[in-house]
Order: sequence, then C-alpha cells, then structure tokens
Amino acid sequence: MWDTTSRTFVLLGMLQRSRFVASDRLAVDLGVTTRTVRRDVARVRDLGYPIDARLGVDGGYSLEPGAVLPPIFLSTDEALACVLALRRW
Repeated sequence: MWDTTSRTFVLLGMLQRSRFVASDRLAVDLGVTTRTVRRDVARVRDLGYPIDARLGVDGGYSLEPGAVLPPIFLSTDEALACVLALRRW
C-alpha cells in the first residue's frame, strides 16, 4: 500500500475507530505483511502515540485506555458526506 506516511495515517484511523484490530486484519486492509504492520506500529509509537499490543496468534493492536486522539483525516466516504452536506446547507 502507498507510501509509509499514507499507511501511518490509515493505521491511526483504523485504531481510532476500533477498540482492537487484529494484526492480520491490519495487514490485509493495508495491503502489507504483518511484519510491515509491526514496523509501522513501532514507527507510530516513536511518534508518541500510545499503542497497546496483544501478543500471540490472535494478536493485534489498540490505543491504550484513556488515549484520545484528535481526528486525523476523513475517509473518502466521510469527505463526500461533508461536501454534500455543505452543498445542501
């Protein structure tokens, strides 16, 4: 998937929307391997985002409890909904 920066934004968005996201699901959605997901999560942690990891076969990631991030970006569907709402307004 795209470049590292784009993937980082998508990864943060996925973690914001869900309590827990399995590593396999992240890899499929991002179009990368689980190893790349681990590297991306490490990079995001280095940026100061509090990400908790669950190890093992059913492992994955979540934002640490109490962590609140400001909105990062809008998905294509969300952006389209905003444009249509503003047009109608």
